[in-house]
Amino acid sequence: MDQALSFRIEEIRFSERDAVLRLPFRFGAATVNACPQVFVRARIRFADGSTSQGCAAEMMIPKWFDKNPALSNEDNFQQLRDALLAARTAYCADTSARTAWQHFAHHYEALLANGAAAGLNPLAASYGPALLDRAILDALLLKLGCSFAEGMSANAAGITLHGSGLAADLRDFDMARFLSLQMPRKQIAARHTVGLADAITQADKPAEAPMDGLPTSLESAITRYGHRHFKIKLSGDTEADMVRLAAISHVLEGVAKVVTLDGNEQYASAEAFADFFAQLTAEPQLAPLLVCTAFVEQPLRRDQALAQDISALARHIPLLVDESDATLDAFVQARRLGYTGVSSKSCKGFYKSVINAARCAMWNQAAPGAPYFLSGEDLTMQAGLGLQQDLALVSWLGLAHVERNGHHYVNGLAAAPRDEQQNLLLAHHTLYEYSFDAVRLRIKGGQIALGSLDGPGFGTGQAGGHISWDAMRSVY
Repeated sequence: MDQALSFRIEEIRFSERDAVLRLPFRFGAATVNACPQVFVRARIRFADGSTSQGCAAEMMIPKWFDKNPALSNEDNFQQLRDALLAARTAYCADTSARTAWQHFAHHYEALLANGAAAGLNPLAASYGPALLDRAILDALLLKLGCSFAEGMSANAAGITLHGSGLAADLRDFDMARFLSLQMPRKQIAARHTVGLADAITQADKPAEAPMDGLPTSLESAITRYGHRHFKIKLSGDTEADMVRLAAISHVLEGVAKVVTLDGNEQYASAEAFADFFAQLTAEPQLAPLLVCTAFVEQPLRRDQALAQDISALARHIPLLVDESDATLDAFVQARRLGYTGVSSKSCKGFYKSVINAARCAMWNQAAPGAPYFLSGEDLTMQAGLGLQQDLALVSWLGLAHVERNGHHYVNGLAAAPRDEQQNLLLAHHTLYEYSFDAVRLRIKGGQIALGSLDGPGFGTGQAGGHISWDAMRSVY
């Protein structure tokens, strides 16, 4: 693509649909039973007067963006709505014709500053542009008639760091070449989340577990989906975690290929986590689990993670930064302290994933041995639009596995109208299946087939993404 198309943003609309979890999802100190999912529609106008509409979707998970215990779940939802409204105001008030990347780059710093003034931390403030940027790119790709992988490799978004004032460490990096060399995967392993409230074996299943035919324990999830990749949540209570990890290790022995541990900010200091890790490595019955463990995700509280050097601990296990990866330059700061991994999470913005993947490539080229890595992580992505866009991103990035948990904690597309479910199943017949009276994500042998994402748009396949917009509430 010789030159990325410029356009102005004409309209952005939001709708919501409630998601009720079939199983409680406990991570860190939070337990989620229900929350809204937001859908975004963006209409863009080109110089020739033509328009195109794109869309995006994301869960509004409470107690992740802002873990202040004084805030209720409703407070957290409103924070994310405020971030969406602020981004819409900024993007739509700008009448300049810009490339997709330029719309993001032009407003990035101002939206963070305005968010801070309104009491939003950078993670929460970034939620707004993260959703808008996906809907905008979808509209552009539909106009061009190309898939996410085709458009990104051709730099349809017009990503250029020269003159943007962003990611200055990459100013001499050949971004266009990096984008063109990506090799999208045709399938990806689902890394199954083991939440803190999850039953490990069928014998552990609580009496109130749903009788819907779907897995209600780690053991039954492995039987149904054939998982070989797992993400295990840690509570920060060493004694309780050791007992739980032993039970999990027993179930995963001979099954697990890759395991990751998620600290979810449960440790106050590097020393506290080092003490836990020392006990973990000293326990003989956990040796099989540790052999498969690839990294530990965000063990330290976000207010400490980028203030403490963890290099000594990182010599024993790679550490990944997630919640503290709140700005475009956070991974650069984290690297100086010993972190070698960073999460790709759609709620933080796909441009950030691309920039951090470029950093990994640049740093690994400078220091062969490939210690720096990007990992695909989840925020309870739901079957449908949000899931499709995240899978399009991580497959294009070439990741071998991605955390998936939305299919386990929520009953697929059961909350969506029947015609929406059927339209998605017809459009993505290898990605979804119909079972137990709903359309849901199809996982076979632990793998997700991605071929249907080759169609036009950002994982959507058509304008509107097969979504039943009239069946949702449109309140802001």
